[in-house]
Amino acid sequence: MADITVAFVGNPNCGKTTLFNAYTGAKYKVGNWAGVTVEKKEGVVNYNNQKITLVDLPGIYSISPYTMEEILTREYILENDPDVVINIVDASNLERNLYLTLQLIELGKPVIIALNMMDVAEARGHIIDVNKLQKELGVKVVEIIATKKTGLEELSKEIINSSKNKQLYKEIEVDYGKEIEIQISNIEKQLSKTINDEILRWYSIKILENDSEICEKVHINNNINYEEEIARKKYDYITDFINKVLTYKYEDDETYSDKIDKIITNKWAGIPIFMAMMLLVFAFTFKVGNLLAHVFSAGFKMLSDILLDILTYSGASEWLISLIVDGIVGGVGGILIFLPNIACLFIAISILEDSGYMSRVALIMDKFMRRLGLSGKAFIPMILGFGCSVPAIMTARTLEDERDRLITVLITPFMSCSARLPIYVLFSNIFFPGNEILIAFSLYLLGILVAVLVAIIFKNTLAKGKAAPLILELPAYKKPSPLTIAIFVWEKIKGYLVKAGTIIFVASIVIWFLLNFNMNGKTDITTSIGAEIGSFISPMFIPLGFGNWQATLSLIAGIMGKEIVVSTMSVIYGIGDLAIEGNTVKLFIQLMASGFTKLSAYAFMVFSLLYTPCIATLAVIKKETDSWKWTIFSFIYQFGVAWLVTMIIYQIGKLVIN
Repeated sequence: MADITVAFVGNPNCGKTTLFNAYTGAKYKVGNWAGVTVEKKEGVVNYNNQKITLVDLPGIYSISPYTMEEILTREYILENDPDVVINIVDASNLERNLYLTLQLIELGKPVIIALNMMDVAEARGHIIDVNKLQKELGVKVVEIIATKKTGLEELSKEIINSSKNKQLYKEIEVDYGKEIEIQISNIEKQLSKTINDEILRWYSIKILENDSEICEKVHINNNINYEEEIARKKYDYITDFINKVLTYKYEDDETYSDKIDKIITNKWAGIPIFMAMMLLVFAFTFKVGNLLAHVFSAGFKMLSDILLDILTYSGASEWLISLIVDGIVGGVGGILIFLPNIACLFIAISILEDSGYMSRVALIMDKFMRRLGLSGKAFIPMILGFGCSVPAIMTARTLEDERDRLITVLITPFMSCSARLPIYVLFSNIFFPGNEILIAFSLYLLGILVAVLVAIIFKNTLAKGKAAPLILELPAYKKPSPLTIAIFVWEKIKGYLVKAGTIIFVASIVIWFLLNFNMNGKTDITTSIGAEIGSFISPMFIPLGFGNWQATLSLIAGIMGKEIVVSTMSVIYGIGDLAIEGNTVKLFIQLMASGFTKLSAYAFMVFSLLYTPCIATLAVIKKETDSWKWTIFSFIYQFGVAWLVTMIIYQIGKLVIN
């Protein structure tokens, strides 16, 4: 049997990705379209010995050419010609979802409606006559609950059935009125002379909507624009039959989400609740993460001792023992012990995101962000920056206004990504025991504050203009899916492990070499190449409180990836198991000997938070802005901002202490 290709299409927050994950688990690959940063996921499943390739396309509201996601989704359906299009529809928001459904049906492809969140619709008292809905639209409708994997068996059967019999369902045609229908007919006749296509009606409608891409494709110049009228007719059609298929069990249609939002999005309570949520995230990250980190640390301590015994017993040379134990195990192990903290952070973030809370954050912050000249929607990439700056910056492409997009790209790296977390865990555990949560919380807030202040400056200099209006859909609150959370966290952990096994592995070897050799060969660490590099640059950090070569070299290495700051320190101080009690005390003594105090340790964390983005972030800034100018600018200005802010904090701190 020939393979079947299935495209998943739906509005944002309709449960499309949850359904995709329910089918594929973690067995899928993520890639970008050529030349753009919009992602598509592909997974393969087998049903009754039939291979089915699932393609999860970006969430869209229509297939009109307004956003890159809409354009690419349309191109995929038209040019890649999937065997079946699964339109995931939120049953609790039926009327809003069906606009995209009509557009997909008009494309002439085999469409199956996966009516998702039936449990949510039932809880709201929505009664949907599925048979009438199926009859009205002329396509198969399958009821599913993606979070519970309910209905997947029937949907799989229907996929195979539809792929074999593409003419199984009737073609739906919305009556656009006499005037427009005459225009459609005339264009169809004109197009039939030059192209042979089964969806001439769809092409004709797009031409009447003055769709520039379609007009250019078929070489027709259209001066008439019926876009608004065609859209209105579609909504009239939906409204007309929605009353036949949808009834309400309760007169009061206020949902539990509406009731929660009265508190969560309250203009006075919204921001304090958000801050409390973030505080809980950090409490979970440190309390639970630190407990597990001790287990990891003990494991690496045991591994280090075993390797040392094996290498010593086998008669390995001193430099090889040092390379493996101090360089590789010390560097990679020094960062992997913080994996539980990273995992806890991503678990907490994914719960907030999957529950629907993160969408509310944009609404909560809209009024505040608008004062900066930005839409509240720009706060979404900033929040995602708590995980990683790379996907967060890529998310900025969803901003309609180019000016908002540029400012968001430039300020998002100030948000404290997960790669910086090991620095906070290390220094706060050593210098601020018992107050680690508050220290980390203050750094995350500082990142937001600096981003806001920089945005104000950019608003009045680099990118003047009014903020775009906020148009945002708030999904219903829902119980987070354990599978979705597990896949999300695993993908992040896997990326962390890959980085540990590649970039950090190589960086640890390079750092070990720089710390053990100079131009004359093997040497003491204080006269090594690394010490000389650090000593040459370190004077510029004296006003910041940590003008020693060890800190300087660690920060330089951190440009490759902020985790490498800790792995470099681990190699420098010869401690790969930083969370073990005895070595924590030892490291504290060594850091104090290097000139660190509580104040300078905090200043070091501040600088690590704000300074130059890592190489991967700079690469995505280049790709998103398509400009070396903005990439170089980002590299330089963030370093300058970090130096200035850290200097102010340290110098004021000295005055207060003295």
